[in-house]
Amino acid sequence: MRNTKWFKRFTEWEFWPSYMFYVPNLPYALYLAMKAADFTFYAAVNPKIKNSGNGTESKFETLKLIPEALKPKSVFMQQYPGFNKLIESLHKAGIDYPVIVKPDVGFRGMLVKKIDSDSQLQSYLESYPIPVIIQEFIDLPNECGVFYYRIPGEEKGKITSLTIKSFLMVQGDGVSTLSELVLYDSRAKHYKHLFKKLHKSRWNTIIDKGDFIKLTDIGNHNKGTQFLNGNHLIDESLVSVFDQLAKQIDGWYYGRMDVKYNTIDELKTGKNFIVLEINGTISEPTHIYDPYHTTYFEALKAIRAHWKIMYQIAKENKKRGVKSVRFLDYWSDVKELIQYIKKIKKLSKSTG
Repeated sequence: MRNTKWFKRFTEWEFWPSYMFYVPNLPYALYLAMKAADFTFYAAVNPKIKNSGNGTESKFETLKLIPEALKPKSVFMQQYPGFNKLIESLHKAGIDYPVIVKPDVGFRGMLVKKIDSDSQLQSYLESYPIPVIIQEFIDLPNECGVFYYRIPGEEKGKITSLTIKSFLMVQGDGVSTLSELVLYDSRAKHYKHLFKKLHKSRWNTIIDKGDFIKLTDIGNHNKGTQFLNGNHLIDESLVSVFDQLAKQIDGWYYGRMDVKYNTIDELKTGKNFIVLEINGTISEPTHIYDPYHTTYFEALKAIRAHWKIMYQIAKENKKRGVKSVRFLDYWSDVKELIQYIKKIKKLSKSTG
């Protein structure tokens, strides 16, 4: 039985650690760096974002680049000002519960949480004394990741990846507790420790027959959301919408937009959607994590293809006077990020 479980986990490559997707591609990354004669060439890809969006950048500063009407209402908190002052800031911004709280620096859904009350918000802020963004919760039914790029100087860009996000749900049978329903589900069981924390008040409660329980509201793979390949939905109308949007985002040529929308048809006409955030060079074409339509080796190939695009954009930007970052400065930022992540993980463990 143990061997069967181990083999099943081994073959489910979408759950493999991230280094399994990047270490095999390092020789290609080295080749591009040598070709560019610059080991930090990718820092010239998105000139208006720190290090072009390698994970060291402020999410709030990047959020400012998005047109006001197409982004969530947000409040940035550099330091905890006290709860009453914070609530005043939220009211002034027109933000009410539920809210989404996320670290200003972070990726892969690290410490991103949906908060429903004063007590939950206060507990989060006291547990994690770091700069955070507090955003209104966008109550649109669907979410996707749109990977877009445009070569500087060219009029039209391309969408290379469209990921439809499927939020995990279980259905009650009138007999099983929520914890049992999670364990019965072939996907949900991989995230049982996370869901136990999120749903601790009803974890051992029997769920009525026919009732659906949405296990997570965060559209992140490592929080249980399933990534589905939606590339068949990419067409000229969708590209046109994101061409128009991208041209309003100064100094951003490459990366993924995380988008909430009503229907795909409305999205293709530029209606009823909100951009939750934009990401830069650290972005992934997340359709690669759909195990039903992509193989592991196709995923590796897709990552290389996107690195090649980064090289082409950086090369063109450099012709236009954009300078890359000094290697020592870049490495200093990366070391700070590594220490920051260690701090976050330590805080996360200490707060359970």
